[in-house]
Amino acid sequence: MSADLSTTTGARRAAMVERLEADDVLTDVRLREALLSVPREVLLPHAYVRVSDPGVEPIEWRLLDGTHPDDREEWLDLIHSGESVLLQRDGEQLDALVRGPVTGGNMTSMSTYGQATVEALQMLQLAPGQRYLELGPGPGVSLALAVAVTGPHLAIGVERDGHMAAFAQRNLDRLGPGATVVEGDALDGHPAGGAYDRIHSGIGVPCLPPAWVEQLAPGGQLLTTLITRTPSWPGQLLATRTGAGEIEAVLRGRPRGYRPMLGYRWLNAVTMRPRITADPGVPRPTRLAPPPDDAYGFWLAAAYLAPGLVRDFQAETMTIAAPDEDSWAVAGPGENTVRVHGPRDVWAELEDVHARWVRAGQPDAYRVTVPEDGGPQHVTSGTDLRALKWALPPLAPVPHQPAAP
Repeated sequence: MSADLSTTTGARRAAMVERLEADDVLTDVRLREALLSVPREVLLPHAYVRVSDPGVEPIEWRLLDGTHPDDREEWLDLIHSGESVLLQRDGEQLDALVRGPVTGGNMTSMSTYGQATVEALQMLQLAPGQRYLELGPGPGVSLALAVAVTGPHLAIGVERDGHMAAFAQRNLDRLGPGATVVEGDALDGHPAGGAYDRIHSGIGVPCLPPAWVEQLAPGGQLLTTLITRTPSWPGQLLATRTGAGEIEAVLRGRPRGYRPMLGYRWLNAVTMRPRITADPGVPRPTRLAPPPDDAYGFWLAAAYLAPGLVRDFQAETMTIAAPDEDSWAVAGPGENTVRVHGPRDVWAELEDVHARWVRAGQPDAYRVTVPEDGGPQHVTSGTDLRALKWALPPLAPVPHQPAAP
């Protein structure tokens, strides 16, 4: 790397850290130093930029090559912006990509947006000497930051995609010894490594895999996204193994979460948008005004207690669809009205969940029971009769997906 580029990237890292601090996202001193010291340009040497609009198929992309002078400024802006950086289409090889326009394909790996990475590592309270396991590390940004805090040879990542695992290891080695990426199924964790003080999953799962629980050391913490079929209202699960060996787990709603495990089919409201616009539905009175976006405890409960719903966040007014039932609800046009369409009364279900949530005390956090024998995992907001309760769906087998040539 040239001296000029090194100076430029150092200044951009400092500006990125300043933004995170100004937004009250970054508070940990050790992580601050790690963010300043880890050269993102080494781990993210290229990036895809989407050119076509959402819903347009096939998707049009443009690949930025960080070594090309015509791409360099845009690439540097992107990898230090805090936004997700798209790196791989359809499991492709990553050592011979050609810059410029590309058509088709779907992203199979990316670097998670910066705020989520910082929040996750801070929640885990990383400290020197801790053994750290990253599940689904992608290009290894979180892994590199963890190594900078814990110390070398204490961090390992398990990556399902062989091309991405090799790509991440090669780039991490350029930063110096300390982090290891192995190819494997993240749902199995890394049993050969023993027990870990901190486990972080970069993939969303419907429930906590038993292997992760088994590999959590006494006093250890595990952080992951819990997913339903909707990407709209993810949950964040923090599990702790007590000194007595028991698992205590808390589930909270979040505005965003990690992508789901391979083979998990999310619902999508984008394809329904033209029909919803043309026919929003029949207006009727409602006792439920559109709940605020940050009522995360409610929306998380709705994801489980009114399953099969997905929100179109790009709509002008709150629009929630049930794609499998060809139904939707559009808030308005007045404060006390809603428009509904289809055989499923989506809004009536939300009214019911909201009323139950209010009776339960408007919880924003839920306890999760995680049996050591791998039995069903249950969620509850409390112990009284008004508490909200549901069971987490089991893990489904992950289909084999051969790597792209």
